[in-house]
Amino acid sequence: MTLLTLHEAQRIVEETLRCARESDMEPMTIIVLDAAGAVKASAREDGSGLARPDIAFAKAWGALGMGLPSRELARRSELMPAFFHALVPVTHGRVIPVPGGVLILKGDQLVGAVGVSGDSSDNDELCAVAAVNAAGLLADTEATPKVRRSEF
Repeated sequence: MTLLTLHEAQRIVEETLRCARESDMEPMTIIVLDAAGAVKASAREDGSGLARPDIAFAKAWGALGMGLPSRELARRSELMPAFFHALVPVTHGRVIPVPGGVLILKGDQLVGAVGVSGDSSDNDELCAVAAVNAAGLLADTEATPKVRRSEF
């Protein structure tokens, strides 16, 4: 079984923060989950809002739980609003269908997800992708056939 290592998860956090600082973004919060949904690494920058850890977690957990990056969840939420209206309470608020939740792959193996919150959702995702790639892993932000996923 392929796992996301602590070193890789910490590298994702560090690279997300580096990306945000180099781009003069708002203070960030990053949550990296392993494939089982457990927090592997996290950080909340000084000045990052009180709700940001919950948002970052929900972006990552929603992507992991649904097997789809949060950008794709956002697209689908527009097509199926009733489903997503029901999904949020069913998952106890652990799904936020906006960009910033990125699946982490090693080859074609899903090993975790990262959620980033602090700036615009597009900027959150931009730094998440850059960080995952800098850690030598593959960031999945679209519903692509890289990994087998079930449709809901």
